[in-house]
Amino acid sequence: MSELLPMPTALLDYESNDLKSCIAMMKGGSKTFFAASRLLPMRVRAAATALYAYCRVADDMVDQGGDVHANLAILRHRLDLIYAGTPADFVEDHALSLVVQQHNLPRLFLDALLEGFEWDALGRRYQTIEDLHAYAARVAGTVGAMMCWIMGSQSVATLARACELGVAMQMTNIARDVGEDARNGRIYLPLDWMQGAGLDALQWLDDPQATEIVKSQIGRLLDEADALYQRAEPGIAELPPDCRAAIFAASSIYGEIGRQLRREGLDSISRRTVVSTRRKLVLLAGAWTQVRWVYADPEQPDPLEAIRFLVDGCQSEMVGCANRKYFPNRTVSHRVERVLALLERLENEKLNPKPFKIP
Repeated sequence: MSELLPMPTALLDYESNDLKSCIAMMKGGSKTFFAASRLLPMRVRAAATALYAYCRVADDMVDQGGDVHANLAILRHRLDLIYAGTPADFVEDHALSLVVQQHNLPRLFLDALLEGFEWDALGRRYQTIEDLHAYAARVAGTVGAMMCWIMGSQSVATLARACELGVAMQMTNIARDVGEDARNGRIYLPLDWMQGAGLDALQWLDDPQATEIVKSQIGRLLDEADALYQRAEPGIAELPPDCRAAIFAASSIYGEIGRQLRREGLDSISRRTVVSTRRKLVLLAGAWTQVRWVYADPEQPDPLEAIRFLVDGCQSEMVGCANRKYFPNRTVSHRVERVLALLERLENEKLNPKPFKIP
């Protein structure tokens, strides 16, 4: 496998229509991901934007109703074309094709992601926390793996920590959305936990209320997420230096959702937890300095069982990537300037507020 080259011009050009469309998808979706991505170096930011756009479109397509299996067959065929270098005529497919070509991105990650979307569309429920880990590994651990891959750090341990960070973020999402999911007929809390607490999951779905038992289950899920955030943190120190602050910022903001939920009494049934823009700004700014205190752990734990297939499945490709190099293309002063510009823009938005949506 060849040494990493600069990103293709089409993907680097932020004035191109394709990438502008991908950026618009990100802005309209995950505000946390979009804000943290502004801290990424240009060599990674465009690829991350393309990945997000594809994931967003694929999720919407599977979740839109109709024949789930037919929609998935279409998406898998589109992946066939992307990996053949002949993408279908969709903005996100063209962008992802460039990422695949440039970074030799393992298809395993994207196939697993689509499988997770399928589980969602079919309304799968999860008996144990290990079953829930398996779901989170597919819909979020894969995203962590792909981000780690395009950054240029593909050791087994680093990839495992990136997957686990994705799983932690998904646990936070699930804890925050218990009420919204229930009203849509979905439940992600492990059924074993609910049964062990004397709660009939199906009965509760008919009339979801923020009982003390349910709150205790939400708190338990946040405990699980916190343990995974802590487990994943040393992996940030193994990323290329120009990428660490962005990932630390994303981890901090998602972790803050859980902390805010605790401060609100663990009620994610009658309300939706929101982290204020001001608090996000503080976390974004603090990431630059705090990430310097994150160190790699020489005694790395084995991968979480649920993400092992992602790590093991691409080890042969890791061997070919062992000597790939990354090329930081911005000085620290340039990156700080970008952060200040982001803060200024967000302050302006506070003076002229628009509807704000937490991812």
